[in-house]
Amino acid sequence: MTFPTVGVVGGGQLARMMAPVAINLGVKLHVLAEAEDVSATTAATYTVGNYKDYDTLAAFASGVDVVTFDHEHVPTEHLQRLQEAGVALAPGPAALVYAQDKLVMRTKMAQLGLPQPAWRSVTSVEELVSAGEEIGFPVVLKTPRGGYDGKGVWVLDTADEARKTHDWFNGEHPALLVEAKVDFRSELSAQIARSTTGETITYPVVETIQTDGVADIVKAPAPQLAASTDQAARTAAATIAEAVGVTGMLAVELFHTPDTDAGFMINELAMRPHNTGHWTQDGSLTSQFEQHLRAVLGLPLGATDPVAPYTVMKNYLGAENQDLYGAFPLAMQKYPAAKIHAYGKSVRPGRKIGHVNVLAIDGDLDAALSAAIDAAEIIRHGRTDYTR
Repeated sequence: MTFPTVGVVGGGQLARMMAPVAINLGVKLHVLAEAEDVSATTAATYTVGNYKDYDTLAAFASGVDVVTFDHEHVPTEHLQRLQEAGVALAPGPAALVYAQDKLVMRTKMAQLGLPQPAWRSVTSVEELVSAGEEIGFPVVLKTPRGGYDGKGVWVLDTADEARKTHDWFNGEHPALLVEAKVDFRSELSAQIARSTTGETITYPVVETIQTDGVADIVKAPAPQLAASTDQAARTAAATIAEAVGVTGMLAVELFHTPDTDAGFMINELAMRPHNTGHWTQDGSLTSQFEQHLRAVLGLPLGATDPVAPYTVMKNYLGAENQDLYGAFPLAMQKYPAAKIHAYGKSVRPGRKIGHVNVLAIDGDLDAALSAAIDAAEIIRHGRTDYTR
């Protein structure tokens, strides 16, 4: 029997973390990497190439059975050409555009009647000021494409600040997105997998803590979240997945707004494994990475039950310690139950280079949170007597 080959466009940590699952399933993983030294090249076979070049994409796709993605930055027009040429894409361009373009996404959420912040599309400073006054300052201005981890996002507190944004209307984007700055209790993430067969399954809704626009901590399931809100968020994720035809993992990032009817508002979408789902590697019966491969290959989806009352995920970013592995014994000795994941990246200050998962087997969320934070900081700083 011939096992299929999954092609992943992008050589980041998400592609890297698909590799162990592919090995377990006997599936071949081949990555289109941006360079020789990116995260996934030490974990899977790879080709170095420019994902923005159509011929490179077409040549890569010719050697695999299905193409999926580590990121959403492949030009939509290239994906459409590949699909027309008969390439199996998961997700396809008609779905992926809702994760690529925030204005397209906002329009679709409005059509589906799903709760989201008030928003406008603006093409000039004058339109921005007018929209801000209509929505009510403060507002958030975003580039529709290319932004991630807080990049391409500006908070404008007043109309005067909005009048100083001429440089942002530089022609790079035909229009920018402006939306209300939501007063939320916390941030949430609802993940769902949808297979090529149409089968879907959701994960428990989780609470996320963002630092400087980057997901820093995840608590799974979200503590003190009303069961009705969890169910409504899962239902919204299913509605989106079906409406746009997602194949693979979908993460719906949410604002928790318990004073509103739905209890949440939709922030952004990601159609791939997502940082807010890294807890599933150790805390769920089926990790998001295994689930993604099952979905894009049309295999039956796996159970998503948590294996502990809570799991905490803590990212660690680059700091002064360059010898991450040298710090592992310190973290492991102090926290033998912690599960350390490293992305194989060089260390730069502020760069996302790994995460730690800690399961609260006894239900003590605070203890698991403290352990995950401390273990991550020990790795970052290379010592136990660090100063944050």
